[in-house]
Amino acid sequence: MKIKVGDSASVTKTITEADIRTFGDLTGDHNPLHFDKEHARRTRFGQPISHGMLVGSLFSPIIAHQLPGEGAIYLSQSLRFVAPVFAGDTIMAQLTVTRVREDKQIITLDGVARNQRGEVVIKGESVVLVEELASRF
Repeated sequence: MKIKVGDSASVTKTITEADIRTFGDLTGDHNPLHFDKEHARRTRFGQPISHGMLVGSLFSPIIAHQLPGEGAIYLSQSLRFVAPVFAGDTIMAQLTVTRVREDKQIITLDGVARNQRGEVVIKGESVVLVEELASRF
């Protein structure tokens, strides 16, 4: 595969209550906004929301397995949380190559995650070091 500006890849996942619970247990983030329905009901969201980083982590398997794939190493990841994600939402995360630096073996990708209604929930940028990049151009 030859990596070039404009290449894109995506993953789709339905976020479940079990995912939220597991993520909270893994990270130690047990904020009641994610778990307590009565607490969350009194917030602007009206119900428990997913951890933003859980949803943001959907970009990682794209980088690891699709674009650029095996040998990719994260250098940085920025995320802007635009809208809440609730249990039951189906999220499509997509990355698109915006810059290729063959001299440094680095690619930059714009990311966007949308829910099943097409609403943007996360925007971000990934910068990735790619081993053996020369063979991918």
